[in-house]
Amino acid sequence: MHLVLVNPEIPQNTGSIARSCAATATPLHIVGETPFEITDRRAKRAGLDYWPYVELHRHTDWKAFAESVPTRKIWMFTKFGSQLYYEAEFHSDDALVFGSETKGLPESLLATIPEEQRLVIPMVCPEVRSLNLSNAASIALYEARRQLKLDKDFLVRTRNSADSNKT
Repeated sequence: MHLVLVNPEIPQNTGSIARSCAATATPLHIVGETPFEITDRRAKRAGLDYWPYVELHRHTDWKAFAESVPTRKIWMFTKFGSQLYYEAEFHSDDALVFGSETKGLPESLLATIPEEQRLVIPMVCPEVRSLNLSNAASIALYEARRQLKLDKDFLVRTRNSADSNKT
């Protein structure tokens, strides 16, 4: 699984997403320009001291990402999606792609994938225009992990680890 941010604008969101990527051992890809550096204090603060555990990749543009990261399927998240995110069938080598906080994903990029790979996270209140990018990325990432049963042994592993630390 790969989590991809295209032109993220808010360092705190990127830092928070990086923290989720560290917690799940999910590679984070940043595509295009950002108005901040990863070393920005706001990004570092949101990511806490987990940045060393983030597999971070920078790509100058979408073409560079697509050429360097083999994926089975690319899922783009947009409020104009044609399928609910939990109806998608995720695979371990898929990419979950999110656009910038203010502009979302450009139509030119959305046009590169089939419409059924454009996913939406439902918002039932018509006055709410969007979800926080970090929240949306976490929702998608954990749904993919749930489907793939990536955490099915988590409690057993953590209990065994705790037991071995007691001795």
